[in-house]
Amino acid sequence: MAEARIVLTTLGDKDSAERMAGELVERRLAACVNIVGPIQSVYRWRGKMEREQEYLLLIKTTTEQTSRLGAAFKELHPYDLPERIEVSVEGGSEAYLAWIASEVNGAD
Repeated sequence: MAEARIVLTTLGDKDSAERMAGELVERRLAACVNIVGPIQSVYRWRGKMEREQEYLLLIKTTTEQTSRLGAAFKELHPYDLPERIEVSVEGGSEAYLAWIASEVNGAD
């Protein structure tokens, strides 16, 4: 079975988050994308403390798709330096993990 991954990113507005989530699922780079938010992010950017409202995407995919997902981020993500953090899935429902793999591999 394919190794599942959860990829995290943030976007500055709901429309951008929904657009990116839809594109990733449509292109079969993700089986599912959860949009969480708004959230409050606090970070330092170019020497200045920032506080922004953002939307968090939880992208369910496989290890095999992460390089294609990275290329899609360059095309779709509006930030100069988008967050893209990959978390390996160590366990979970076998049926759900199989569903993720089948969705990103195009098997219906």
